[in-house]
Amino acid sequence: MSKSKLKNKTIQNVNGWLFALPAMLGFLIFNLVPMFMSGYYSLCNYSILKAPEFIGFENYVNLFSGATGNFWVAAKATLLYTIMAVPANLIFALFIAVLLNRKMVGRTFFRSVFYLPCILPAVATSFVWILLANPDFGLFNTVLEWLHLPSSMFFWGKDSVLQTIVFMGIWSTGSTQVIFLAGLQDIPQVYYEAIEIDGGNAWQKFLYITLPMLSPTLFFNLVMGIIGALQVFGQAYIITEGGPNNASLFYVYELWRQAFKYMDMGVASAMAWILFIVVLILTAVVFKTSRTWVYYAGGEEE
Repeated sequence: MSKSKLKNKTIQNVNGWLFALPAMLGFLIFNLVPMFMSGYYSLCNYSILKAPEFIGFENYVNLFSGATGNFWVAAKATLLYTIMAVPANLIFALFIAVLLNRKMVGRTFFRSVFYLPCILPAVATSFVWILLANPDFGLFNTVLEWLHLPSSMFFWGKDSVLQTIVFMGIWSTGSTQVIFLAGLQDIPQVYYEAIEIDGGNAWQKFLYITLPMLSPTLFFNLVMGIIGALQVFGQAYIITEGGPNNASLFYVYELWRQAFKYMDMGVASAMAWILFIVVLILTAVVFKTSRTWVYYAGGEEE
């Protein structure tokens, strides 16, 4: 290689590193370093106002034994929410995506309408839902009364708060719908034409073509849905404050309370690392099981 070519290659490499440097520094300063610091703080008695005192795994022991905070209550509420929210969000988003993929008048308009809730401010949306679900004068109970159905306490009832938050989450699944819609549009139409020739109906098209061909997209949305559900926070913080009677005391909200209400950063850091490990394990399980139900265009299973 000539000296000029070597010089040009060196300049290109230097320029490449310079362009990548801001992103690398950002990840290092705002992600990697705080992550390792929280790992150290999780082994300390640390309240921000004084220097951290190393205590080993005492924070973890106190959390699992129930001696500190409402760890198990928060874990139970988050688990119940995840079990309800993830399937509900996926089914609703897929249903809407299939409808929006059909040829119809005003399709672009309806796609915009269903995506709109995703870009609305969370605080404004929460206050609208508070008004709609008000047990005394809210629209939801008015409709239930008009249909001669029993009313509900919604956010203010221990037995109904999780279901209401799940329903609220379904309303804002526009991003998931867009991803499903992209996956649907990537399915070759020749498969549908072939099954029509063989006399297949709409259900058989969905079961034998749409679902298998959409399984990579479903897999992605499932993983992201689980991660998002385990980190649910906004509804508890803005609307319920963990109530009533800790029924909506989600894990991340309890983590926030330990960190910024009780100023116990050591316990909060320990909770953050426990959540990280749980998310890592669940994601690994989903990846492992995906070999049996995720199919790709090349016909090979991953």
